[in-house]
Amino acid sequence: MKMTFQHQASLIDMSFTIKEYLQPHFTSPFHFHDSYELIYIAKSFGKLYSANNIVHFNEGEIYLLGSGFAHCFYNDKEFIRSGQTAHAIVAFFKEDFLGKDFFSKGELTKIKDMLDKSVYGIKISNSPDNVKSAFHKLVSSKGMDSLLILLNMLNNLSNLKKESFYFINSSTIKPSLNYNDSRKLESVVNYVVENFKNNLDSKTAASLACLNEAAFCRYFKRRTEKTFSQFVNYVRVSHATSLLFKENISIANICFECGFNNISYFNRQFKEIMGQTPLEYRKAFAYSEQENTAVEAAQ
Repeated sequence: MKMTFQHQASLIDMSFTIKEYLQPHFTSPFHFHDSYELIYIAKSFGKLYSANNIVHFNEGEIYLLGSGFAHCFYNDKEFIRSGQTAHAIVAFFKEDFLGKDFFSKGELTKIKDMLDKSVYGIKISNSPDNVKSAFHKLVSSKGMDSLLILLNMLNNLSNLKKESFYFINSSTIKPSLNYNDSRKLESVVNYVVENFKNNLDSKTAASLACLNEAAFCRYFKRRTEKTFSQFVNYVRVSHATSLLFKENISIANICFECGFNNISYFNRQFKEIMGQTPLEYRKAFAYSEQENTAVEAAQ
């Protein structure tokens, strides 16, 4: 993977554009756009990497990413091996695609507020079925019909309860990257994502960012609010959470599968990041599954 700026050429002649992705797995590199992205994951699962966070993504979820939000959807190996087809539909639109002050009008301020907050990246849970189906309509619609569908989708999403919105990046740091800034992080993030199961060191990461080690450590901490080693552990723990869903893998094996070489250190890092030990996390998930099964059986 390589960080790139992706320009949507069709936005020059259109107020917005729609793209449908159907492929064995998502292949976009770590990148950002100068437009908003409204993304529907129709079929796929894996991890979304941003400048300072990692979140699991799953089928049926919707994401709203602001201009300059650096990210990459990276499929889990399990999905890639399954032979399934990754499917996503994305709407790209500029801030002023309907005029500079269009969303500042009273009845549209909820949409404006949502778009303003998308600079931090928004994961939208429990999205209404009518919004999901609207993505499919967008693919085949044209002209005014497609514009009205998009506006209706934005309106429906902006009226969801606050609990439905999860902000991917922390509001305490500069959430988005400019082109020159992002180039310094591109190789480092890719290096960690591709090699977290191996021994990683800040000297190698610094050379990839074309900085000396001391300057790199200061830069990385300033941009992500994490030291390089903290970021590596964050990636490893994120991978561990997905493996803990599988009861046939021991916690000891998960520890080594994720790049840790000491079980005690793995437990400490997992608890520091997730707020509970790996065993507690696994038990909590199992209990949640039992509760869901009981509810479904009672219906």
